[in-house]
Amino acid sequence: MSLLDGKVVLVNGGTQGVGAAIARAAVREGAVLAVTGRRPEPGEALVAELRAAGGEAVFVRADLADAGQAKASVDRVVETYGRIDCLVNSAGLTSRGTLLDTTPELFDQHIAINLRAPFFAMQAAVADMVGRGAPGTVVNVITSSAHGGQPFLAPYVAAKAGLVGLTRNAAHAHRFDRVRINGLNIGWTATEGEDATQRAFHGAGDDWRERAAARLPMGRLGQPDEIADFVVLLLSDRSGVVTGSVIDWDQNVLGGLD
Repeated sequence: MSLLDGKVVLVNGGTQGVGAAIARAAVREGAVLAVTGRRPEPGEALVAELRAAGGEAVFVRADLADAGQAKASVDRVVETYGRIDCLVNSAGLTSRGTLLDTTPELFDQHIAINLRAPFFAMQAAVADMVGRGAPGTVVNVITSSAHGGQPFLAPYVAAKAGLVGLTRNAAHAHRFDRVRINGLNIGWTATEGEDATQRAFHGAGDDWRERAAARLPMGRLGQPDEIADFVVLLLSDRSGVVTGSVIDWDQNVLGGLD
């Protein structure tokens, strides 16, 4: 039996990068899938790919910066399939800003995508689970930078650290509802979005992945499909009673010193 056999899964921010990898892994494990994104082209292309492989999937267009649309993404899934069993919040904004140069507008953008959207998507999903008296799971894709991060990630860190606290708070609040909520602090990962970020903000060339990998303990960047497999495990019953955990999915050890 597949890990997510027949489970209705929503992956918010699931049209590229880590989110798309999670979508593919969930469908391989038997999920009925919905993915959200702002742009219909990549979303519809991903859904077509998944359907061609024999999966059941729909695309829900949503701008997660709008709290109403974040909540509505869940409502749409419930309207379509009658319920939601699993939610993954994988959308993320990583534009740069330090404590000294971040504008209120940039700060608000980070809060909107990296914290407010997961909050209201979780609110809607958990309300459905509790209303039906059914168990469910949520995984929030966070970041190892939530522990402190680089100086140029100040608003990103502020929002993602808030998501760490929210993950634990919501898990505690709904443990007797059998709703398990966990987070994953992912490290440096090779995605389309990271490629664009490195080029836009750090002047990176075509060899940036190789140069970055050479500096990492295991000689390579993390891969989206590896993260996806871990997320699917946390969504599934195979992860048992684990809830309120924010796991460091990284090759650097917090607090370790040379």
